[in-house]
Amino acid sequence: MKFKDKIVLITGASSGIGEAATIEFAKNGSNVILVGRRKEKLLEVEKKLSKNNVSTFVCPCDVSNKSQVKEMCKIVLKKFNRIDILVNNAGFAIYGKISDLDIDEIESQMATNYFGMVYCIKNFLPKMLEQNSGHIVNIASVAASFGLPGIASYCASKFAMLGFSEGLQHELKGSGVRVTVVSPIMVRTNFFDHPSFDSMPKHSATSLSSESVAKAILKAANSSRLEIIVPSFIRGAVWAKHTFPYLINPIIGSSFKKQLESYKKSK
Repeated sequence: MKFKDKIVLITGASSGIGEAATIEFAKNGSNVILVGRRKEKLLEVEKKLSKNNVSTFVCPCDVSNKSQVKEMCKIVLKKFNRIDILVNNAGFAIYGKISDLDIDEIESQMATNYFGMVYCIKNFLPKMLEQNSGHIVNIASVAASFGLPGIASYCASKFAMLGFSEGLQHELKGSGVRVTVVSPIMVRTNFFDHPSFDSMPKHSATSLSSESVAKAILKAANSSRLEIIVPSFIRGAVWAKHTFPYLINPIIGSSFKKQLESYKKSK
């Protein structure tokens, strides 16, 4: 797919991966719709796109609210009358043991990370099917393949995203609409700004820039693959986990549990 003049909608567009993706698509000539909760932040990002001579549109919306998503979809389709690429990027995590988290904290992650994606797909998919074209890019995480202590509820939302995407991909075969999941390792964004991460190291030596993930998103929008893992060599770790879970899971569980116990002592 060539991106020039394509209509691209990105959720969570006000910062991090979402912001980087809007810039990358605009550089490639796409018309970009910026969706997020914070209008003032979206407007700041929109200013950065002005030099690219593309059409942009800011549409504030909390994707965890199904009514807001429905209204946002109506506004977008009324203005552009089509959508070529839908990037479901909005998401966040709250760090802590399940026994310490409130039910509301667990539900809120699923509401944004998983149901926010579902609401957007359900509202825009009919138009894509009518067009016989379109690409849905869902931003998950390597945590979609590893259940990790301390972020179990976040992992659950990404496991759900990957499973939903796989089933949807089968359903859409032959329709002209495709689905691809982008699953990066740790990314250097404001993802870790939530207070629950205060005592945690924000980045590792192997963490990615949001720009590198944005480039993977553009690659995904041209791909027939279900999942693109970033960086690609991590696919070997995912393969090992699924092939030899009795060897890999104890190692990963022990490592992350030590980190979780250290976090608890520091509080």
